[in-house]
Amino acid sequence: MRICIISDDYMPDSIKSAGRMMHELALEFRSQGHEVMVITPAVGASRSWYTEEFEGIFVGRFKSGRIKNVSKPIRALNEMLLSSKAFRAGKETFKAKPADVIVYYSPTIFFGELVARLKKLWGAKSFLILRDIFPQWVVDHGMLSDRSPIIRLFRIFERINYRAADVIGLQSPANLEYFKRYFPEPGARTVLYNWSLPVNAKGTGQWRDRLGLQKKTIFFYGGNLGHAQDMGQILRLADALQTEAQAHFLLVGAGDEVPLIQRYVQEAKVKNVTYLEAVSQGDFQVMMAETDIGLFSLHRNHTTHNFPGKVLAYLAQGLPILGAVNPGNDIQTVISGADAGFVCESGDDQALLANAKALLDAGQRARMSRNASKLLKETFSVRSATRKILSSIEQLDTNGDMGKRDDLENGAPPL
Repeated sequence: MRICIISDDYMPDSIKSAGRMMHELALEFRSQGHEVMVITPAVGASRSWYTEEFEGIFVGRFKSGRIKNVSKPIRALNEMLLSSKAFRAGKETFKAKPADVIVYYSPTIFFGELVARLKKLWGAKSFLILRDIFPQWVVDHGMLSDRSPIIRLFRIFERINYRAADVIGLQSPANLEYFKRYFPEPGARTVLYNWSLPVNAKGTGQWRDRLGLQKKTIFFYGGNLGHAQDMGQILRLADALQTEAQAHFLLVGAGDEVPLIQRYVQEAKVKNVTYLEAVSQGDFQVMMAETDIGLFSLHRNHTTHNFPGKVLAYLAQGLPILGAVNPGNDIQTVISGADAGFVCESGDDQALLANAKALLDAGQRARMSRNASKLLKETFSVRSATRKILSSIEQLDTNGDMGKRDDLENGAPPL
C-alpha cells in the first residue's frame, strides 16, 4: 500500500513530539512493507519544493514562511497558506507518486484543503490524527471571543479539515465523547492513542556537568512552553520546592511563555530553575536520559483532554511522571492507575507539591520507572497505531455505514 503522511512538524528539523511521532509512524509503516511519502513544510527554504530521504523515508518539503515561534498574525497567515503552497509546489511529484491512504496530523487545522485535493487526484482515503481541538481551546482560555471574526475564520478552516477526513482519530475516550458533542456531523470517529518508540538513550553525564546539576534530582520539561501548558503552575512549584536542596527544574524548548519563565526566574530569584532553548533531537534524548522525573502541565481551562506527546517520550525513557491536567482528563487515570507517576488537577498547587516531594524519594522513582516502561509497551506502541489506522480505513471499504457509528459504541477501542 502507498501511504502519504502530512504534518507541519517532521524530523530532523523539529524536536517536538509531533514531528517525532509522525516519523515513528512512517518508519513503522515502512517496516510493514508499505511505500511511504511525507509532505512537510521547509521554513525559509531557498527552493519552492525539494525531496530528500531521511532514514529511509521519502520526504517532500515545500517552502513556507515561519509557523513556529513567531507572532500570532504572521503564524496564522503562513499556516493559512500551507495547503495552497504545498499543492502548487509538489504537484508534479504528487502526479508521479499517487497514494492509497493519506494520514494527516492536526494541529495545524490548515491542511484540509490539501488533503481534499489529493484525495480527488489519487482517489485515496484519509485518516486525520486529531490532537488539539483548535480554535476551541483559544476560546476556552479567554484569548479570543467565540464571536471574534478571527475565530469565525478559523472555524471555516477547521470544518474543511474535518470534512476532508474519512476517519478521525481522537487521542482518548473522553476526547472522543467531547468531539461527538462539539462536532456532531456524521463521520467515522475512533480512538487512536498517542505512541512512541522506546529510545533508551544513554546519559553520559555531560549535561549534568555542563549545568552544574551533578547531585540534583532533576524535574525535566521538554517541548512547547506555551499558554496552554500553564508554565506559571510549574514555576510556582519550583518556587515552593526551593526548600528542598536536591530538587532542580530543567525546562527546555520554545513558546509564548518563555518570557514569563525568564522574568519569573529573574524577579523571584528562583535558583532551582534552568531554562534552555530547543536543542537537537540527539542532545534532547541524551539530556532527558540524565534527568529523573518527566514533568508536564496542561491549563485547567482546557475542555478537551489532550495526552501530550512528551509524556510518551518520558515513558520511553523510563521516567516517572509528574503532571497536572484539566479536570476529567483521561491521562490522570492512565498514569496513576499504572503506578507510573502522579497526576493531579491543574490549579491544585498543594497536591502538585505533595506529589513532587514524594518523587524526591529514590525508591519511589525506581518503582515508577519500571511501571512507566511497562505502560508504554502495553498501551502506547506505534505498531498498535498503524494497525488501528489501516483497519479503520479497511472498514470504510467493507462497511459502508461505518460513518454512522464509532468504536466506543461497541466497547473499548481496540489497540
